[in-house]
Amino acid sequence: MKNPLIEGMIIPLLTSVHVVSVLIWIGGVVFVTVIIFPMILRMEDSMEKVMFFQGTEHRFAKIAKVCVLIVGLTGGLLVYLKGVLNAFFHKEGLYLTLMLFLWIVYLIVLTFEKKLFKIIFKGQAQHDTKKMFVRLTLFHWIVMLVSLFVVLFSVYQGHGGNF
Repeated sequence: MKNPLIEGMIIPLLTSVHVVSVLIWIGGVVFVTVIIFPMILRMEDSMEKVMFFQGTEHRFAKIAKVCVLIVGLTGGLLVYLKGVLNAFFHKEGLYLTLMLFLWIVYLIVLTFEKKLFKIIFKGQAQHDTKKMFVRLTLFHWIVMLVSLFVVLFSVYQGHGGNF
């Protein structure tokens, strides 16, 4: 039995909050990748690079963590309310599976970012800021491109697109 309150108000509201949170989260990743990292790579002073990155990263990480949490909560509620849990890991629900995978990756990265940084930047990269920021930039480009693909594919398949 369909509930007009859920279908007419709750689901559209959850969807709107979900989309805006994804927009802020992934949009922030795009901004950091295509604007902030090129600025950092052009800086001469190593300390200036580190200070600029830390200032930007600390602010954005807080926003990203809140957005990822909201996306997880709204996404879970939407899956439950729409009754599409069985679509995961099937062709018709591939977009849901990809969104869940991407969300889990970001959740892990944002939860364990300090530990991951220590692993990624052990050894020489720890003392070579240029190498460190080149690695970070490459990582961000990969994450950004995968994220944009998942968003593009999810909107396509979620709105009736077939492949």
